[in-house]
Amino acid sequence: MAKCEMCGKSPQFGHTVSHSKKATKRQFKPNIKRVRVDIDGKMRRMHLCTRCLRTLSKDR
Repeated sequence: MAKCEMCGKSPQFGHTVSHSKKATKRQFKPNIKRVRVDIDGKMRRMHLCTRCLRTLSKDR
């Protein structure tokens, strides 16, 4: 299962609700990317969600 190594975001579960109000199970998956990140002067390969990537680029 994909999980963000920075914030810990992972798939969540819920229901798809149709017009007739019939609920069926569904999964909300986070947008996880495998990227190279400079942490403490060292390049590391991490699985990060796109929200964390935006936060990292804002800090620069």
